[in-house]
Amino acid sequence: MSAQRASLPIAVFDSGIGGLTVLHELLVSLPAESYLYLGDTAGFPYGTKSLDWLRPRIGRSTRFLLDRGSKLLVVACNSATSAGGDVVREVAQEHGVEVLTVVDPEAEIAAAISESGRVGVLATPTTVQGGAYRRALDAQGRELQVTEVAAPDLAPIIQNGFPFDQRVMDTVRSYCAPLQRADVDTLILGCTHYPLVAPMLQRMLGRDVRLVTAGHAVAAAAQRALETRGLETENDTEGEYRFLCTGRVDAFRELGTRFLQMPLGEVEQVELRP
Repeated sequence: MSAQRASLPIAVFDSGIGGLTVLHELLVSLPAESYLYLGDTAGFPYGTKSLDWLRPRIGRSTRFLLDRGSKLLVVACNSATSAGGDVVREVAQEHGVEVLTVVDPEAEIAAAISESGRVGVLATPTTVQGGAYRRALDAQGRELQVTEVAAPDLAPIIQNGFPFDQRVMDTVRSYCAPLQRADVDTLILGCTHYPLVAPMLQRMLGRDVRLVTAGHAVAAAAQRALETRGLETENDTEGEYRFLCTGRVDAFRELGTRFLQMPLGEVEQVELRP
């Protein structure tokens, strides 16, 4: 049974295409594994939705994805983790699948590398209001001054595509202002879309501010989880990766290629039924 489970893909769930930045690191770090990615692009953005809408949607998305078969679930959506992490884990438990989220690995890294203890979190309103990062940082065992900034417009701006104009620059600069006032030396990019504007953030905040993204941290956590459960693939060649999306396939493929930095193969449009 273990060998059969080991041959299953790693499932990756996100509200849109931002999670492809996490999938990119998984593909690089664990190239022999196979992956099945679900982007709920028809429901994007999660970061400004109500809990009454989000929680059932997150549950349906998780169940739909895991019903396809997987050995590990990576929730590459900060808003989904904050608003419905318990819902995800309940569904995953029914399927006997371990869950990894982007929040805890990022918090662990930020607490470890911050010299001053002044840590910033840039995230969606849902993620900030849910308090997931603050709880994760509080659990790190050191005194930290945490400054959280809600950025309602940033993920939609990035998802809507490039190039960025002066209005986008001004919007990003306004989100950086409270982080500069707090003199943070470490910033958690609390949305998987945000690595796409990391150079812009670095320029505005200064080169001494360390940016923490989810990809590397989640890839390392995934490797540990597979090793602990004995679920590493026995393949010695590159694994496959496939995509499911709830919105337009052409839009997903066009912008998704930029996020993944690799060609997108098969993309299947699916519908999440109640």
